[in-house]
Amino acid sequence: MQSAIALPFSQTSLTRSNRVLGSTGSIFSTPRSLQFCGLRREAFCSSPSNHLTLRSDRVRIRSTRFQVSAAATTNGAPPKSFDYDLIIIGAGVGGHGAALHAVEKGLKTAIIEGDVVGGTCVNRGCVPSKALLAVSGRMRELQNEHHMKSFGLQVSAAGYDRQGVADHANNLATKIRNNLTNSMKALGVDILTGFGSVLGPQKVKYGKDNIITAKNIIIATGSVPFVPKGIEVDGKTVITSDHALKLESVPDWIAIVGSGYIGLEFSDVYTALGSEVTFIEALDQLMPGFDPEISKLAQRVLINPRKIDYHTGVFASKITPAKDGKPVMIELIDAKTKEHKDTLEVDAALIATGRAPFTNGLGLENVNVVTQRGFIPVDERMRVIDGNGKLVPNLYCIGDANGKLMLAHAASAQGISVVEQVTGRDHVLNHLSIPAACFTHPEISMVGLTEPQAREKGEKEGFKVSVAKTSFKANTKALAENEGEGIAKMIYRPDNGEILGVHIFGLHAADLIHEASNAIALGTRIQDIKLAVHAHPTLSEVLDELFKAAKVEGHATTKTGDAKIKLNMNEDDPRGPSDNEKQPSLSKDLIVRTTSMSSFVEDIYARVMFLVSRVFVL
Repeated sequence: MQSAIALPFSQTSLTRSNRVLGSTGSIFSTPRSLQFCGLRREAFCSSPSNHLTLRSDRVRIRSTRFQVSAAATTNGAPPKSFDYDLIIIGAGVGGHGAALHAVEKGLKTAIIEGDVVGGTCVNRGCVPSKALLAVSGRMRELQNEHHMKSFGLQVSAAGYDRQGVADHANNLATKIRNNLTNSMKALGVDILTGFGSVLGPQKVKYGKDNIITAKNIIIATGSVPFVPKGIEVDGKTVITSDHALKLESVPDWIAIVGSGYIGLEFSDVYTALGSEVTFIEALDQLMPGFDPEISKLAQRVLINPRKIDYHTGVFASKITPAKDGKPVMIELIDAKTKEHKDTLEVDAALIATGRAPFTNGLGLENVNVVTQRGFIPVDERMRVIDGNGKLVPNLYCIGDANGKLMLAHAASAQGISVVEQVTGRDHVLNHLSIPAACFTHPEISMVGLTEPQAREKGEKEGFKVSVAKTSFKANTKALAENEGEGIAKMIYRPDNGEILGVHIFGLHAADLIHEASNAIALGTRIQDIKLAVHAHPTLSEVLDELFKAAKVEGHATTKTGDAKIKLNMNEDDPRGPSDNEKQPSLSKDLIVRTTSMSSFVEDIYARVMFLVSRVFVL
C-alpha cells in the first residue's frame, strides 16, 4: 500500500527521535522530521505489517504507537483501531495531491469518489478549458493577417471543425483523468467508489452500507457552478461552464453573465470561433477581481478590439431559455436601485457567476459542523470547526469546500499541508503566496495583494507602499514574437524589500508569475532576488527588470557558512521585517548555518545508504 518510507515509520508522528541500532552495534539518532522518500517498503520486507523490520536480528526499526483521542460526542466514541491512516472524501486535484503526499509519508490511504477521478478541474474545468483556449490562441494568430505578415508569412483563411475542437478538449480530460487514476493505483492508494459522508468521529460511510475508519479524514468535495435565482438553465441555450466545455454549439451571439476568470476565458474562446459576446457584470467595472491597473489594460486589449460589448452595474434578474422559435430572453435590472434597465434577446447565455461549495449530504451534522453559506469553516491549518467554535478532532477540509481560495492548485497545496501536520510537522500555508492566472490571449497572472489592498494594509499597519513596473515592449523575446503588449507590476515595501504583490499581463504571464510567488512563499526580499541571473533573451527578464526597478531603502547581505543574514534597517523599527501572514522570511534574527547543515545531511545520507546496503547483503 505504501510507496515510500519515512522515519519515523508509524502512521502518526513521533514526539522524540528514534534510535536506530546499526550492525556494528553503534547507535545514531534520526531527527523526527527526517524523511527518506523513494524507497518502497517492499525493498526492506515483504510483511504487510505496519511495523517495518529489516531482515536482520542486528538491524531493527520499529514504529512507536500513539493513542488517537477525540472528544466524546453523542455520535459515539472514535474507534480504537483503524482501517486507514487517512481517508480523503473527493478525488479531485486537491484530494489527489493529498493522497500522493500521504503515500510518500508512509500513510495507508484511501480516497473516495462518487463521480469520476479528477473532479471539476480535470473533467469540467481548468483542463478542458485550456484545450479550448489552445485552439482559440492558434485561431487568433492565424486570423491576424497583419501579425502573420510581420513574420513574412502568408496564410489562407483559417477555419475549424467544431466537433474536432470539442473532441480535443474531451480527449485531454480523459487522458489527465486516467493519469491521475493510474498514479494513485501505482502508489497503492485505495480508490473507493461511492458517495462519501462523515458518519462520526474518524468514521466514514461510502456507497450504500460501507463503513470504514481512519485516524484522520480530509473532506475535498470541491464545488459546482453557482446559478443565481431567476435563471433557468436548460443545458442547451442557457448553460454553465460544465456545458460550455462540451462545445456542442458556437452561437452567433452569446451573453456571458460575469466577467471574472471563467467569463473572460470563455469570451476569448467564443470570439476566436466567430461569436459576438455581451458581458453582463453586476459591479461598476469589468474584471473587478483584478488589480485595477491591470483590468484597464486588459480591457483595452481583450475587450475593446473584439466583438464584445458589455453592461456593468446590472443584474440579470431573469433568464429564459430559447424555445418555440423565441431567443434567450434576459431581463436586466440596476444593481443598486433594482429598477428595470433593459431586455436582451440573444442566441445563448453562459452563466459565469462563480462557484458554490459542494457540501450537502456529507454528514456534517454527525460531528456538529454547521456550514457558512455552504462552506465548511476551518482554521489556518484546515482543521474543521464545529458549531460551538471548537476544532473537530482529526477532521480537515481543503479546496473549494472551505472557500479560502477556490483554485485547484490551492486545494492541492492545502492537502499537502494537512498531510504534513498529521505526520508530525506543523505547517501553515501562506495563501498570499499562491498564484492565480487567467489564460486569455495575452494571459493575466497575479500573486499577493492588489495595489488598493496593499495600500489599505500599509495605512493600518503603518508602513509605506511603493510600486515598480516594467513593459513587455522592452523585452527582446517578446518583441521577437511580435507580442510586446503587456506590463508587469510589483507592489512592495520600500523600507525592507518585502514583496506584497505581483501582477502580470502579457505573453506567458501564467508561467512567469511563479518566480514572484516563490519569493513571497520563501520570504525572499527584493534586495536578494534582484541579484539573481536570468537567461537572455527570455521572457523571464521581464521579472528581472521588475525587481531591479524597485527602490529599497535597506539592503541585505548573505554569507555562506555560520553567518547571519541581516537587513540594513532601523534596529528599533517595531514593525519587524515581514508582515506576510506569519510566514518565514529573511528577518534580522534568522540564523543560517549552511556548513553544519551540509555536514549533517551528508552524515545522514551515508548512514541511510549503509542501512540499504545491509538489507540487500542480508
